[in-house]
Amino acid sequence: MEQKSILILQMGNAPQTMRDAHGDVPLWFCQLLGCELDDVDVIRVFEGETLPAPDPRRAAIITGSWAMVTDRLPWSEQTAAWIREAMAVEMPLFGVCYGHQLMAWALGGDVQYHKDGREAGTKTVYLNAAAAHDPLLAHLQESFPAHLTHRQTVTRLPIGATVLGASVHDPHQIVRYGSNAFSVQFHPEMRPEIACDLLRLNRPHIEKEGGDTDSLIAGVIPAPGAAEILRRFMQEALREEGALSLRAAS
Repeated sequence: MEQKSILILQMGNAPQTMRDAHGDVPLWFCQLLGCELDDVDVIRVFEGETLPAPDPRRAAIITGSWAMVTDRLPWSEQTAAWIREAMAVEMPLFGVCYGHQLMAWALGGDVQYHKDGREAGTKTVYLNAAAAHDPLLAHLQESFPAHLTHRQTVTRLPIGATVLGASVHDPHQIVRYGSNAFSVQFHPEMRPEIACDLLRLNRPHIEKEGGDTDSLIAGVIPAPGAAEILRRFMQEALREEGALSLRAAS
């Protein structure tokens, strides 16, 4: 079977109502990258599908999940071990939300429930001084909107990791692990309509925690800067291979 240049490690299904309206998580990433599902290899890690050997000629996206890193589920811990192997061969890795937290945990950091609870909706991410010199971020404004939904957070970074961006709620929104690995707490793959439907789905939890779901929905706006970070990462990671020409997302 032909190996695809882009590998999506799917860490969980979207809820059925979300899948009915928007398709499942891998499709969201493909729509962002301007490719088809047939252009990528999707490994449903959360269902026990076998991870391929890390390959520096490929680039992997580690997705979000409805699980928690601190649950230490077998498939999650197996993926953490795979991340360490992938880092050893300098395979390009991009972690999103759960994937962001799992990378930190796998490489020696720590993850816990956020002391201030859930971060949800479209929030502002602020770049720090180091981001001005980062090839993925130097083109962005000093702050930009991003779609977020999480309760756990990176509480301690691995040695050698560099923080490049934060929100008011979370100090570790963007982290770089050397030249080949990058992760974000926010969801670059989410379009506004997905972010709004997810808020509606989580309304009972948000309201129970004292949040105002309607205000969060009203505050959802497009987040092109957040999306462009992942596009630029994949373009750079696959540039030498020339294996996939990413089209501009519609």
